Amino acid sequence: MSRAATGMPFDDIRNLLGGLPPADEAARATAAEHTAALAVPQGSLGRVAEIAEWVAAWSGLARPVVTRPLIAIFAGTHGLAASMPGAKPNATHRLVELYAAGGAAVNQLALREDAGLKVFDLALDMPVPDIRKEEALSEAACAATMAFGMEAIAGGTDLLCLGAAGEGGRIAAAALVTALFGGEPQDWTDGSNFAAGAVGEAIATHDGRLADPLEALRRVGSRELAAIAGAILAARYQRIPVLLDGFVTCAAAAVLWKLEPSALDHCLAAHASDAAHARLLGVIGRKPLLETALSLEDGTGAALALGTVKSALAVHSGTVTRDQL
Repeated sequence: MSRAATGMPFDDIRNLLGGLPPADEAARATAAEHTAALAVPQGSLGRVAEIAEWVAAWSGLARPVVTRPLIAIFAGTHGLAASMPGAKPNATHRLVELYAAGGAAVNQLALREDAGLKVFDLALDMPVPDIRKEEALSEAACAATMAFGMEAIAGGTDLLCLGAAGEGGRIAAAALVTALFGGEPQDWTDGSNFAAGAVGEAIATHDGRLADPLEALRRVGSRELAAIAGAILAARYQRIPVLLDGFVTCAAAAVLWKLEPSALDHCLAAHASDAAHARLLGVIGRKPLLETALSLEDGTGAALALGTVKSALAVHSGTVTRDQL
């Protein structure tokens, strides 16, 4: 249901969340019927069947395939990064250069899985302000960055793997999740005293103004978090299944989930990296496909899970049925 227009930048986002297209349940049911007919013991395929039926539901194909997967990495910079222990100047810039040169772990997996890889530079030379002291983004800038993220799928894809890059991004994601779900900063950080302290400072600075998920996103989030949320939303409207990568990506997804729990029905969690990530997946109701202990946030885990999805679809389509024996 459409909301009344107020002229505020977040209105369009709220309206989109009010009109999310559903899955193709007929395609899911037909895929499930095919699963039941396969010449394997009933129930023996476990999550392989679930994956195939999930792709069927969101692709609209009863015999689903993935031929144009895309790994999208959103890269942003953070004002607080300069204060981090061991901080190196232009660390995020160097990461983006590494992806461009094809030398990162995610590049190797993209090649192996025949996946496209795009890196989106989110104004790397203009870090968002230090969230311990200021708002990360204005409402207009946050909404515009979400709109930019929606363009990630403009070139076409049939499965979207989402990742993030940015020194300090994990801290912003932890602050955002603390704002969304409460708890202590230590619950959502990676064990670093600096990270927990930074999250606590950010929450204290913006105290009383974080109840709305989109407001929390703009105040203690970042450009990459906003862009990823936009990409997830756009994929839903195009009925493109999504693999969520690390904690940062899942924090962006959590904003949409908090506003509308069904907003992530087209998403699977690729993996769980650490205790905080696993805790977040539990809150948003996502069981990871893989247990990797990867601390990379750049789509590497999603690219690994892409191989699992492709394998599941191969089993679903290629295994003979009982009446073929």
